[in-house]
Amino acid sequence: MTPRRVAVAGLGASGQATTQVLLGRGTEVIGVDDAIPGAVHSSSLELTDLDLLVVSPGWPPDAPLVRRAQAAGAPVISEVELAWRLRANRSANWLTLTGTNGKTTTVLMLESMLKAAGRAAVAAGNVGNPLVSAVQDPAMTDFAVELSSFQLHHTHSLQPVAAAVLNLAPDHLDWHGSWEAYLAAKARVYSGVQRAIVFNLNEPLVVEMTQQAEAGSEVARVGFTLDQPGQGELGLVDGSLIDRAFGGADPRELATQADLAHLSTNPHAIPPHLVANALAAAGLALAAGIEPDSVRSGLRAFNLGAHRLEAVAEVGGVRYIDDSKATNPHAAAAALRGFGDGQVVWIAGGLAKGLRFDELVASHGHKLKAAVLIGVDQALLVQALEQHAPGLPRYQVMGDQTGSVMEAAVRQAAKLAERGEVVLLSPAAASMDQFANYQMRGQAFAEAVRRLEE
Repeated sequence: MTPRRVAVAGLGASGQATTQVLLGRGTEVIGVDDAIPGAVHSSSLELTDLDLLVVSPGWPPDAPLVRRAQAAGAPVISEVELAWRLRANRSANWLTLTGTNGKTTTVLMLESMLKAAGRAAVAAGNVGNPLVSAVQDPAMTDFAVELSSFQLHHTHSLQPVAAAVLNLAPDHLDWHGSWEAYLAAKARVYSGVQRAIVFNLNEPLVVEMTQQAEAGSEVARVGFTLDQPGQGELGLVDGSLIDRAFGGADPRELATQADLAHLSTNPHAIPPHLVANALAAAGLALAAGIEPDSVRSGLRAFNLGAHRLEAVAEVGGVRYIDDSKATNPHAAAAALRGFGDGQVVWIAGGLAKGLRFDELVASHGHKLKAAVLIGVDQALLVQALEQHAPGLPRYQVMGDQTGSVMEAAVRQAAKLAERGEVVLLSPAAASMDQFANYQMRGQAFAEAVRRLEE
């Protein structure tokens, strides 16, 4: 049933898409955004006779508008929840995915597998394509849906065919208010699953979350592992990705690590997180009924998006790698694992989001030759480096000029790096302190690197 009167809080990409879809259905829409002239200010929104408040991720649970709406009895939902309610094709497969890191890569792998099987499939949600728009196409048979903790917090009735969790590490604690609240939001991905719960056996927190998930006896619980899989699992055997969950008693080869070689900065050493991502995507795809050949074909056709361990250039024998998508310590750790000891000049820093960097530096400081720090919260990185890598050379770039900050960081990194080494932008922090988004941060890095060649 189409709501009659809806307030849309936050008029970014998802808010605009939500507004257009609702207006097209004859709904009265009130646009709320404190930063846009002409939009209704959150403090002046009249909540009387409001059917729904659809909130974007910019509005945390403790925002005054959200609290006022809840007190007034107005349902508060996400764009994802609205998309589920307004979907045009009720028989389409919804395959949902969350985790602290690797979500976008995995959901795009999943989309590639589904398309290789001839499905009318699209990746949407947190991946950038607003879900509320995507689901209006009745021809779509499969939705590969990336879900953030923000989106899950206000999503209540979603019933996907299958859902997966990749990993869990502290993130966005400033938005959720606590680690427990963050975990509770992530756990919502398993609510309402119809066919398969897919989870990472190598992540104890994910295993625990899966054990606590309520699901009917008809729902399979399918673990994936970087080790040899047991019955009912996906895993690795002698470099092959193997299915022992969906194909009956006999193991089935889905792909080999060689099928992932084009995604690695070192084709002879595939990063473990990429293999885990491929196994998670395969689990969801198999739950939707595709065959193993489509898993392999999808992986071969897939390419990493921009700003995810993207090779920008080689200058003077030094490789420059853009991993601006690494917006938390867990993601930066995955990047650092792929390089040799003492080979990385690390450009890091930004908006910490309530996180610390001690574990990251303690575990991966041996990969570093030097660190170049940017961002408003670089003092936290300095503390971690002083404690866990006290002899490591470091350089701090001060200032709030977007272009000059990255220009200075790259030029300093170039002075520190020698032939055969790597300059890696893997910030371990969000970008919004000095850049509009992680894409702009990555673009600034690439532009500064190209100027080294001039």
